[in-house]
Amino acid sequence: MGCCHKVGAQRPFRAPYARLPVQPDGVSASLQFTPSQLVHWREPKKSAAAFGLSLLVLLSLATLSVISVVSYLLLACLCVTITFRVYKSVIQAVQKSDEGHPFRSLLERDISVSSESVRQLADQFLIHLNWFSNQTRRLLLVEDLVDSLKLAAVTWVMTYVGAVFNGVTILILADIIFFTTPLIYQKKKAQIDRHVEAVRLKLEETLQR
Repeated sequence: MGCCHKVGAQRPFRAPYARLPVQPDGVSASLQFTPSQLVHWREPKKSAAAFGLSLLVLLSLATLSVISVVSYLLLACLCVTITFRVYKSVIQAVQKSDEGHPFRSLLERDISVSSESVRQLADQFLIHLNWFSNQTRRLLLVEDLVDSLKLAAVTWVMTYVGAVFNGVTILILADIIFFTTPLIYQKKKAQIDRHVEAVRLKLEETLQR
């Protein structure tokens, strides 16, 4: 089998989503918990926190400016940390203990981003950017007429969607769908698979007529 292929004979490639190895130190260790794991509720506490925070931010953006949302988030964070710091200081003064700074473990934690992590993220970004550029070129320059017509149909539908919903509303709906759909599917997998199979068989029967 030859090792070289013509570019025109290749099928449009999909962006690979395999994670590159990440070093388990500092910020790199947190990158091992991917968005896919959050959406699929591998760790319910982290997923619930991510869902609640993302929904809160999007709802805030729907009514407030970006500057106001960022300011309120930072202000809320400072209120919590300052209150906790003062509370612990008072407790230590009353009990005459010397526990030190309540956030010492967090302050001493290494959160620096290594050059290896930056390179890995840049490689992943470059893969997706190249995929997007290639797909955009082949669709806009009508390499495949059917695919370009599909894009035209989708963009035409999106003009009506944009007339009804603004961008933030669409992001709110997408956030809810992304976090709730996998959870519902996990709990109702058997019933959903049965109904999907029934619909698929019905469509096949209809198309064969």
